[in-house]
Amino acid sequence: MTVTRRTLLAAATAASTAGTLGVAQAATPTPTPTAKVPARSGFDRLAADGYRLLEGQRVGVLTNMSGITSDARGIVDVMHADDRVDLTAIFTGEHGYRGTPQAGLSEGDTVDAATGIPVFDTYLKSGRPLAEVITKSKVDTVVYDFQDAGARFYTCIWTLYDCMVATAMAGKRFVVLDRPNPVTGRQALGPVLKWKYASFVGRAPIAQAHGMTTGELAALYNGEFLTRAAGRKVELEVVPVSGWRRHEFFDATGMPWVPPSPNMATADTALVYSGTCLFEGTNLSEGRGTVHPFEMLGAVGIDGRWAEAANALGLPGVNFREAYFIPTFHKFQGKTVGGLQIHVHDRAAFDPVRTGVGLLVSAKRSWRDFAWRKDHFVDKLAGSSRLRTMIDAGANTDEIVADWQDELAAFGAVRRRYLRYS
Repeated sequence: MTVTRRTLLAAATAASTAGTLGVAQAATPTPTPTAKVPARSGFDRLAADGYRLLEGQRVGVLTNMSGITSDARGIVDVMHADDRVDLTAIFTGEHGYRGTPQAGLSEGDTVDAATGIPVFDTYLKSGRPLAEVITKSKVDTVVYDFQDAGARFYTCIWTLYDCMVATAMAGKRFVVLDRPNPVTGRQALGPVLKWKYASFVGRAPIAQAHGMTTGELAALYNGEFLTRAAGRKVELEVVPVSGWRRHEFFDATGMPWVPPSPNMATADTALVYSGTCLFEGTNLSEGRGTVHPFEMLGAVGIDGRWAEAANALGLPGVNFREAYFIPTFHKFQGKTVGGLQIHVHDRAAFDPVRTGVGLLVSAKRSWRDFAWRKDHFVDKLAGSSRLRTMIDAGANTDEIVADWQDELAAFGAVRRRYLRYS
């Protein structure tokens, strides 16, 4: 038999699936009774089941570099090598399929060099134009697999939403391969978006830190919003994660982390992101161009008084270190920036959204040149204008957080109907 890349990948997939199904492997040590079994993603469970959910379907995979197996192989490569899957299209969004473009960019329509499969760019497309892309691809089923970061403004969850809407319009089927929320699914935090402020960093009214997996979000979208957006629900299947509990952070899963976007280098970045991404709406650097994006914040002219003011807030589970850095790109490129670095010392107590608000309040009070972006982008990030106007009016952190509690409780009641993990 001629050995090809396809046959080698198929052999590797068979070995991996055999291990997943429990076939004995001499090199695999027997786990002790106290050892935690690693979590398995929706994809790993789909493959272990022989892809029966996709039988007889022309399949398009909506994914990026974070769509990987338990041994860190790309799911597109694995499915392409398996004769049980008729994989005919790849769909991708912001940052592209292989993950090279920065924020606000994509790769455009192309052909994947490794597999020869056409790649359809969905970025900045929605509604009927995106439905036409789905139809053009000639797929029967769209399969979604992205690693989320747990925040409303992380755009992969709106790529999910837009493609669910488009797939419903096109009369096709949608399958979500679930993954853990890396910052736990214990609770939802923060303000709920108002419809007036809907954009690609928030299409629908969910909390700023939603506390859900992508599979749970997909079910919520289908149950609450799809009829409004598409005139009908989509035919939806979710392949759940196994071995993950809601209180667990990503490092407890035993799964490999692949940055789902260029500035989400680690799961520690995701831990703070749902609060500190708000700084994208200001004239401060949110740490892009450093090795700790969203964990290091600052601007030219800020000194140690900001870190001192932030520590004085007594925010739970976190301390702030006076820091200086030179971004290699984005805001203040090549300039020495003063500010702070966030150090989370108690993840269970840490509230990223309260922390983000406290940092905005203290930045405005301790640095006279603080300013919002002129386009008021922070309103889209926060889901309304209230955060900006309350800070400008002199409100403190507790007053701002108290202002959204009623709407958060209402969202929590809706959210509970779609939770599937204990």
